[in-house]
Amino acid sequence: MQTISTQKDSPAWVIQTWAAFVISISMTTFGIVNLPVNSWVKGFMGMGLAFSVGSTFTLAKTTRDLHETRRLTARLDEAKVEKLLSQHDPLNLK
Repeated sequence: MQTISTQKDSPAWVIQTWAAFVISISMTTFGIVNLPVNSWVKGFMGMGLAFSVGSTFTLAKTTRDLHETRRLTARLDEAKVEKLLSQHDPLNLK
């Protein structure tokens, strides 16, 4: 049976993605805090930012889970086919 290797991200990539996330959230929050508008408008924009970040994480997790499910299903189907082929003996004519 064929083994499927898992993709491993480099430490530099992980640091870069976390840094980009922290910087983008920090700068957006800084921008909202320093807007020349009423507090309720800042609160509304802050809640919009929080919900956007939360829904982005949920979408990424859902997409990843769907991909892993499809990959697992494909591996199971491949294993079933390999089992059938290994049990098949073309010289045994019954």
